[in-house]
Amino acid sequence: MYFFSPPAVPARRMRAAVAALALTLAVAGCATAPPPNDAMNLAQYQLQAARDAGAADYAPVDLGFAQDKFQQAQAAMEARKFADAANLAEESGADAELARVKARLGAARAEMQNKLQENTRLRNEGEQLAARQQQMEQAAPAPAADSSAPLPVGDMPAPSASVLSAPVDGAPIPPADNPAPATSSGIPGGQP
Repeated sequence: MYFFSPPAVPARRMRAAVAALALTLAVAGCATAPPPNDAMNLAQYQLQAARDAGAADYAPVDLGFAQDKFQQAQAAMEARKFADAANLAEESGADAELARVKARLGAARAEMQNKLQENTRLRNEGEQLAARQQQMEQAAPAPAADSSAPLPVGDMPAPSASVLSAPVDGAPIPPADNPAPATSSGIPGGQP
């Protein structure tokens, strides 16, 4: 027996088998993949997320690519080219995700720039305030550093003698309203 010998099957059976195989391949070839609804929905969601993140301002080129590919995916869906639609939807989603990330990065950079400007403004304001305070300190007269100089006293009355000293020899203290002048001769207003 030879391995490569012609089959002993009648030609009629062989033609029927080949025809069945061809029909099976034709039917399988005509059958298409199901519509990529999930991929289309995901791409649409990612496009909206990119728009919400500010991609129109910070990543307009990438957002434009994502929108173009999504429109191409929609056209492929209408033409019932579901495999192409699925691929375009995935590409659209990837571009939309890139646009969203770039938009977030751009927004973070803008926020950082605003904070830096605010810090610079506050620093300048603080420096100006310190300079004004230093000028005011230089313009005000400084107190004398000499501790031996008497401190100025306002118009304060001197305390009465009765408050300053205690009575000597048990003598009564004269009233504070009419103090008696002290004389050596005992005669009021006289000379010794």
